[in-house]
Amino acid sequence: MSDTSMSSPALNSSINMKLVWLICLVAACGGLLFGYDWVVIGGAKPFYEAYFGITDPFLSGWAMSSALVGCVFGAMISGYLSDGIGRKPTLIIAAILFTVSAWGTAWFDTFSPFVIFRIVGGVGIGIASGISPVFIAEVSPADRRGKMVAINQFTIVIGILAAQIVNLMIAEPVNGTPSLEELAQTWNGQMGWRYMFWAELVPAVAFFLLMFIVPESPRYLAKSGKIEQARKVLVKIGGEDYAKATLAEIEVTLRGSEENKASFKETLQPKYRTVLIIGVVLAAFQQWSGTNVIFNYAQEIFASAGFDIDSTLKSIVATGSINFLATIIALPLVDKIGRRRLMIIGSAGLALIYLGMAFAYATGTLGMPVLMLVLAAIAIYAITLAPVTWVLLSEIFPNRIRGMAVSIATFSLWVACFLLTYTFPLLNASLGASGSFGLYCIICACGCIFVIKNVPETKGVSLEALEKKLVKE
Repeated sequence: MSDTSMSSPALNSSINMKLVWLICLVAACGGLLFGYDWVVIGGAKPFYEAYFGITDPFLSGWAMSSALVGCVFGAMISGYLSDGIGRKPTLIIAAILFTVSAWGTAWFDTFSPFVIFRIVGGVGIGIASGISPVFIAEVSPADRRGKMVAINQFTIVIGILAAQIVNLMIAEPVNGTPSLEELAQTWNGQMGWRYMFWAELVPAVAFFLLMFIVPESPRYLAKSGKIEQARKVLVKIGGEDYAKATLAEIEVTLRGSEENKASFKETLQPKYRTVLIIGVVLAAFQQWSGTNVIFNYAQEIFASAGFDIDSTLKSIVATGSINFLATIIALPLVDKIGRRRLMIIGSAGLALIYLGMAFAYATGTLGMPVLMLVLAAIAIYAITLAPVTWVLLSEIFPNRIRGMAVSIATFSLWVACFLLTYTFPLLNASLGASGSFGLYCIICACGCIFVIKNVPETKGVSLEALEKKLVKE
């Protein structure tokens, strides 16, 4: 189906890209904090575990995955919040939660408050992970929407790399392989891990303040009946003609809706079922593709490949650097190559790489070969599944149910992430690294088949035109 008037050169030439970039970069700060909060724990792990005396793998898994409980809850409420009070206030709430979590996680001396504040931060991640890309998609012109939404993934990657660099800079060198008790008495074990979490306060407070200078999403305003406010925002973005064309399209997609907010029951109606299933599966698959295990359990993965603590921290920064560079490459490709093709390339490529990693661990070919395969997996993931999944989730759902539908899809993503993070130590103990990566190989192969059969191309199509294409009345 061809795009609507939104794609006309005359209208596109009138877009105020400075304003669009400002809105998108501020909203994408939620992605930066998402990335930092999600990965900082990986570098702090050996030190806070020594401080709290954690030796039980179940307790270790709970410390790592507790934030994901908050992510699940945050994803559950994000749709209700964003449809009820707006995208902008919802992201302000997320910024507050990030700030509180960064302070509290590092302040207390007992394990229970540590977990509680990790969960608080997780709620912030759950909210921001769903609403930041939606906010960006709703203010971006159709022909540049993929790149703009991918900026959110880019800031996630910046947050990941920032956490890895901060961890490396804060941690003092560790000689040899100290015992848990010896590590607990070092500066790293007493204070270093705290500063790793406290460093998040800087971007969290900045995000909170910056959110007050950007306007609300015009599509949310229109859906809420605030047509004049929506028109004013759209005029600032693209002028009177752009505002008129966009509002006309939005009106068509909302016609027949008596209420401003879509309920959970309405979102599950048969006409939305196909697109909702696609979104839920894609969200879960992004996590179960396995790459996020590398970020959360880098210490164990590199240790099993023969790296000591110092070498592991440097290798973790190498993974973040590759992730950063690959995401830069991905930004123009999302709109040039297309979402569907990149998803196919990514899932098939990861399946092959994981097959190689399973073989390397099974045959004892460790050290540098494993590091090279890990870096290749991260590069493929960063160019394909990582940004494209968020782009698709922000695009495929109708205006009427977008907030609630993205909330459901993000909920499935974080449930999948929790299961992945919590079960990896158990899988690694029972199947070994070789068996674990063999399982991820199979999952990626199945994901590739699903994309080929079910995921449409969305590049260059307005959100309203996509709705006509994907929703069967």
